[in-house]
Amino acid sequence: MNVETNLQQVRERIARTGRDPKEITIVAVTKGFGPDICRAAIAAGMTVLGENRVHEALTKMDEVQGAQWHLIGHLQSNKAKIAAGRFELIQSVDSLRLAEHIARIEPKQKVLVEVNVSREPQKSGVAPDEAVNLAKEVAVKLDLKGLMAMGPTQGNPKPAFEALRRLRDEAEHATGLELPILSMGMSGDFEAAVTAGSTMLRLGQVLFGPRPG
Repeated sequence: MNVETNLQQVRERIARTGRDPKEITIVAVTKGFGPDICRAAIAAGMTVLGENRVHEALTKMDEVQGAQWHLIGHLQSNKAKIAAGRFELIQSVDSLRLAEHIARIEPKQKVLVEVNVSREPQKSGVAPDEAVNLAKEVAVKLDLKGLMAMGPTQGNPKPAFEALRRLRDEAEHATGLELPILSMGMSGDFEAAVTAGSTMLRLGQVLFGPRPG
């Protein structure tokens, strides 16, 4: 596996959509991989690493230097106290209750509101019709930077990604804030997300191959 080669191929695929790869932040998803993969990502120029689980991320933070860490997985309220202030960005705020728990520890925490744009019951995220109101509430308590979503499990992902972009625009109008981050697009659908306006991709398998175990 050559992480640098894989990253270059991703950038070429982004460029073929008509977007400039330099405009898009790649979050290297290192969930399930050890510190060596984290270091390989950093060596290839990917200094933003994404983790799904708080404890796994904190362990790696102690071992790996030179990275900015994002929490991209669902965050339970009872773990907010150990996550707040440890991550550069928490991408998965999906309720006012969770925002309040984070704010008690670190009111300057940068966050995204996660939206279940595909309305799939197995996925986390606020319902699309509640997203703008939640963004307004979160922006009062934390440093809101934008919205995040996963694409649908099946079918064309582009309508869901376009819906998230529209919600981001509505949230900017409602909050009066610039919300520059649209975190959408994973290994299987990132080109559709880029075409729809993504500014941040969460990529694992396309960079590192199948997750161990």
